Amino acid sequence: MLILGIETSCDETGVALFDTNEGLLAHGLFSQIDMHADYGGVVPELASRDHVRKLLPLCDQVLVDAGRARSDIEGIAYTAGPGLIGALMVGGSVAHALGFALGVPVLGVHHMEGHLLAPMLEENPPAFPFVALLVSGGHTQLVRVDGIGEYELLGESVDDAAGEAFDKTAKMLGLDYPGGPRVAALAEKGTPGRYRFPRPMTDRPGLDFSFSGLKTYTLNTVNAAKDAGGLDEQARADIALAFESAVVDTLTIKCRRALEATGCKRLVIAGGVSANRRLRAGLEAMASKLSAGVFYARPEFCTDNGAMIAYAGAQRLLAGQRDGERIVAVPRWPMNTLPSLAEPRMNGLVD
Repeated sequence: MLILGIETSCDETGVALFDTNEGLLAHGLFSQIDMHADYGGVVPELASRDHVRKLLPLCDQVLVDAGRARSDIEGIAYTAGPGLIGALMVGGSVAHALGFALGVPVLGVHHMEGHLLAPMLEENPPAFPFVALLVSGGHTQLVRVDGIGEYELLGESVDDAAGEAFDKTAKMLGLDYPGGPRVAALAEKGTPGRYRFPRPMTDRPGLDFSFSGLKTYTLNTVNAAKDAGGLDEQARADIALAFESAVVDTLTIKCRRALEATGCKRLVIAGGVSANRRLRAGLEAMASKLSAGVFYARPEFCTDNGAMIAYAGAQRLLAGQRDGERIVAVPRWPMNTLPSLAEPRMNGLVD
C-alpha cells in the first residue's frame, strides 16, 4: 500500500511516500525557520499561509523523487493534531481533497504518535513493549507502549516542556530562534562545573517533570552575571552548559525510574529534543547499566517530518481505520485516547 504522508502541525511542511512493502521511498521538507526567526518564535498566521504555498508543490516533488504518479497513491495520512489549528486545517484540507479526487482512504494521524513511531523507520527498530520519552517544544512525556494505540501515560511535564525551556533559555542568552540547537551548540564551549543548576522534581518519587523553576533559576543566574558585569561569551556558554546538563540529568533520572518501574528493557526517545547529543549520550550510559537498549530516529526524523506521519498512518490505514467525510483538526489531543489497531475508528470525532 502506497501512503502519502502530510505534516503541517506547526512551522515545517513535510511530505513523504511510504510503501508498506518497500519502505520509505522519498520525503521532503520546507522549513519556516528563517521566516519566523525575525519574530523570535512561530507566528501562526504566517505558518498557515506558508503551508498553503508550499504543500502541493512539495507533494509533486516527492512523487517525482519516488518515480511515482498521483494515481499510484493508495492512501493519505495527515497530521490531525496536536498543533496550530490553521496549520492543521491546511494539511487536512489538502489530504481530503486529494483523497476525494483519487478515491482513496484518508486518515488524520496524531502528531506525537508519529514521533513515537519514527524510530520504526530505522534499520534496527524497537520491539514492543518499550518506554518512550517524547520530548519536544510542546511535550515532555513518558509513555509505556505495548503496541500501536496501546499507550499508558507514566508522567508528563506539569508546566513548561523541555523544548520550550530550551527556547526560553536561548532568548535569555541572546540566541536566535530556534533556541534548542543554539543552546546546545553554545554549551559545547562551556566550562563544566562553573555553575550548578537544580534537577527539578528528582528529589521526590514519581515520573512527572517541571521545567519552569529551572527556567527561572537560569534567568536569575543570567541577571546576576549581568549585574556583576560578567555576562561575556564564556559566561553565556557556561550557563548554557549548566542548563543543558540539568535538563539531561533530569530526563535521564526519570527515564531510569520508568524503565525500573515497568521492567521494560527498551527505551525510545523521540521529538525534536531527542536529537540533542548530550541527551543521547546520557540515556545510553544509563540504559547500559540496566542492560537496556536505546532507540531513536536519525536527526532529520527527530523534528517534524512527513515520513513519521506516513509510517504511522500506514499502520492504521492497513488496519482499516480512516476518516469520515469531515476533516479532523484537534489542537489539543491526549495520545492515550487513541484506539488500538483492532478498533475500527480513528477517534470519536469521525463517524
